[in-house]
Amino acid sequence: MFSGIIEKLAKLRAVQPEDGRLILTIETGFPDLELGESVAVNGVCLTVVTFDAAGLATFFVSAETIARSNLGALKAGGFVNLERSVRLETRLSGHLVQGHVDGKAKFAAITPSQGAYLLELTLPREVARYCVEKGSIALNGISLTLNAVEDSADHSLIRITIIPHTWDHTNLQHLSPGADVNVEVDVMAKYVERLCHAYL
Repeated sequence: MFSGIIEKLAKLRAVQPEDGRLILTIETGFPDLELGESVAVNGVCLTVVTFDAAGLATFFVSAETIARSNLGALKAGGFVNLERSVRLETRLSGHLVQGHVDGKAKFAAITPSQGAYLLELTLPREVARYCVEKGSIALNGISLTLNAVEDSADHSLIRITIIPHTWDHTNLQHLSPGADVNVEVDVMAKYVERLCHAYL
């Protein structure tokens, strides 16, 4: 379990394809990793396969994860958002994030706005139905608040304000128009929908 508070903007040392899967080598900067530990990479819960004292670690990415996330588009030399799993005594500064990506959004535009940045993305309707104004969403693993959700026939547009700290310490600063962004909606919305099916 994660909170959506990014700890590191880390460099990808290598991306190695392997029979439809990937092995990612990341300069995590975490000197105390443990074998089998869970780390959120761009919001995707991955397992530490190997590591060294400098925090250079490798992660296995399955074909299912490649299909559902933007990890398949990663290139060596790029940057990923990292978060280690929360501890029970940790403050929950973001919201409950599982590291299970629901789909991908398309980055549409970023506009400077009153000292911050207004981010716009398009979402498939099957993902956007769990989004509400002032609700929580995780984008590339970052816990964020939705400013607005505007539905159209085939997709939805979401708007989010990015404060300078988040901009400077995450890979949102490296996005270009059309880029895929990992999305995890608030899991509580999915549970409510499931529980309400019997009454609808």
